[in-house]
Amino acid sequence: MVDPVQLTRDLVSLETPTGREGPAVGLLAGLLERLGYHTIRQPVSPGRDNLYAYREPPELVFSTHLDCVPPFIPLREDDIHLHGRGTCDAKGLAAAMVAAAERLAARGERRIGLLFVVGEENGSDGAHRAGDLVPKGRWFINGEPTENRLCVGQKGSLKIVVEAVGRAAHSGYPQEGRSAILMLLEVLARIHRIPLPTDPVLGSGTLNIGVLQGGVAPNVIPASARAELLMRLVGPADRLRGEVAACAVEGVTISCPVELPAFRNPASPPPGWETTVVGYASDLPFFQDWGARFQLGPGTIRVAHTGEERIAKAELLAGVEKYVQLAQDLMGIGR
Repeated sequence: MVDPVQLTRDLVSLETPTGREGPAVGLLAGLLERLGYHTIRQPVSPGRDNLYAYREPPELVFSTHLDCVPPFIPLREDDIHLHGRGTCDAKGLAAAMVAAAERLAARGERRIGLLFVVGEENGSDGAHRAGDLVPKGRWFINGEPTENRLCVGQKGSLKIVVEAVGRAAHSGYPQEGRSAILMLLEVLARIHRIPLPTDPVLGSGTLNIGVLQGGVAPNVIPASARAELLMRLVGPADRLRGEVAACAVEGVTISCPVELPAFRNPASPPPGWETTVVGYASDLPFFQDWGARFQLGPGTIRVAHTGEERIAKAELLAGVEKYVQLAQDLMGIGR
């Protein structure tokens, strides 16, 4: 049997930011081949592969991502927690899925697939590419930290980039220049006033101005400025895209380079499961060809992407049981 705590240690010890996921893919490919899985390494971009593994054509596929946000945080542990980058987002979940698949195989259920993708933290190129893989199952369980509750909906996201070009001048003679920062702030204020939709399941959309850049010195009128924003979506983004674009003024350009759609599960959850909705986005909407989709995982998103990322060992082990239970409930319903 696979020890999910030890496998988490092994994965978290590897530095695998988006774009350099290879060591984690290689570790899992070697392990799954030794366990008797048929493995497929699907190229996504040079040096980067998705990993798909199964023993028999799958009815159900467990999936999560192997890339992490920077900076790398080395593994450490205490009696209760594993600490480090990827412990809950999402290498610990990958380990729990492997352990769950092995537990199901030991009980005679070998129609389980394991799909580990790259690029979730920046553009979801691995999830998009995975659509070409076959065979696909009837049920798909995506791994994200949901505190071991079954997720039935998630917000999407729209990345917005605002760039302003002004004219530099000596700050003693501001009338001879044009401040790109003031132009940028005017546009940001306009975007901030856009009313955001509300959904009865997913709640209200939100806006975060996460990056501000501009200027070279306090005594220079800034010639350039830039901001990156993220809207959390609760529905289609077409109207919002138009309203954001209308906020531009002369000298300011606005682009929306990345969109992750919101997701509300059309499939009913199995009876008896505690459910939740989450305010973050994931790869889940891009797996529409993989059957009925659910999202589940140990750990909390509230420590993901932070210097305090961690997962409780007991919660990780409970996550293995939850994955086994969900697979059995779904596959039992389908018979």
